[in-house]
Amino acid sequence: MASTNYTYEQLYTFSENIFKSIGCSDEHAATATKTLLSADLRGIDSHGIARLSGYVRLWEAKRVNATPDIKVIHETPSTAVVDGDSGLGLVVAPFAMKIAIEKAKQVGTGWVSVQHSNHFGIAGYHAMMALEHDMIGVAMTNASPLVAPTFSIDKMLGTNPICVAAPAGKEPAFVADLATTTAANGKLEILQRKNADTPDGWVQDESGNPTNDANILKKGGALLPLGGDREHGSHKGYALGAVVDIFSALLSGANYAPWVPPFPAYVPMPAQQPGKGIGHFLGAMRVDAFRPADEFKAAMDHWIQGFRSARTVPGEEKVLVPGDPEREFEKERMANGIPLLKAVVDDLSALAERFSIKFHP
Repeated sequence: MASTNYTYEQLYTFSENIFKSIGCSDEHAATATKTLLSADLRGIDSHGIARLSGYVRLWEAKRVNATPDIKVIHETPSTAVVDGDSGLGLVVAPFAMKIAIEKAKQVGTGWVSVQHSNHFGIAGYHAMMALEHDMIGVAMTNASPLVAPTFSIDKMLGTNPICVAAPAGKEPAFVADLATTTAANGKLEILQRKNADTPDGWVQDESGNPTNDANILKKGGALLPLGGDREHGSHKGYALGAVVDIFSALLSGANYAPWVPPFPAYVPMPAQQPGKGIGHFLGAMRVDAFRPADEFKAAMDHWIQGFRSARTVPGEEKVLVPGDPEREFEKERMANGIPLLKAVVDDLSALAERFSIKFHP
């Protein structure tokens, strides 16, 4: 499908101006923009600028507060709970991760659970904030209930991603950033824009039957946990998604399971919500709380090099280390621009017209 390339700078200026137009402070607009566009740079198009209009619609629906009073409501030397005051998750999660990093500097590790937030972009951005401090970063979030647990036709969980980022020495950092479903909802949205079907094992229909319809969520269907079905280990993906829900929401006081607020602003909010907003969980561990950082990073280099030298199956050139594809995307897109599908360009053009902001193809 045809796409148009835009420079990072073009998209940064445009996105920042949109965030300012809905009332974000200069600081929050800059943070939101960096978080959002990190997805596009890293090749995770489902979570990048394609979602910008979705955040605006949440603000219009008064579900996003552009001027939140983000604060710590409970803490110990190594833990905290943050109330995001309905702010953009793109802003709330970095705030919480900074707290986790500061606590780790003081006592070795820092763990922060977040309530009253919204969609936070890609987990990788937040976990990677720890790397420059010679720390291992952890980030996860619960999300809109789009996922049917193994053997269920009811949607009870979100795509609930997890990221772990670990520093290395000469080698690039290890960054494992994954949804706990076979595919994230954003991947379905990309297929919808391309009028394409899903691969097997991604979704089921409203009766629990396998399907390849990329629009099936709009017809009562559901995403499937990582593994697809019981025979292929979906109970493990279901369990991982449940862990994310517990860490992100039950620890913080956010909504959980089917009561998590939906990302599309047109979808009604669940009745009788048990908590506040969406929940996140952020963590930072100082490597030198376990062993000297230089020793650890040298060992990580050796570990990574071992995987890179592993023999490959026929037809494949190399074994990838988590973070490799995203890093290659970032290098290529910073040099040659970020490709946007026509549907996304049209969406952004409508935003530009509405807020009287320039958007150049």
